[in-house]
Amino acid sequence: MSLSKFADKNQDGLYVIFRILVGLLFLQHGVQKLFGSFGGQAADITSLMGAAGLIEFFAGLFIAFGLFTRLAAAVSAIEMIVAYAMVHMGQAVIPLVNQGELALLYFAAFLAILAFGARRLSLDNMFFHRETF
Repeated sequence: MSLSKFADKNQDGLYVIFRILVGLLFLQHGVQKLFGSFGGQAADITSLMGAAGLIEFFAGLFIAFGLFTRLAAAVSAIEMIVAYAMVHMGQAVIPLVNQGELALLYFAAFLAILAFGARRLSLDNMFFHRETF
């Protein structure tokens, strides 16, 4: 079986793995900011970092579980482009040099999730039999 046939045959499963991994990895950034876990430092919830932590925590959960997926992806994409502009862009032009490549990778992933939605194995499909947003 060729790689393209494998990918075509398993595209729904591969996308679910992608969506869940992106959601759970993003969630970890929220856990760092909110609870100081994973080597992070807990931020004041009323600060910009606290707000980012809330977005990352809840959007990560929603994306991983496929609930309000497109809305969570849109909010997360906006957060990532704002974070890149505020924190990284002023340091250098090249993302690898300004350490903004992760923000841009998340931005790209959230655009893909925004485009494709939750698809299969999602709470949206389980409870509503459709995507909610």
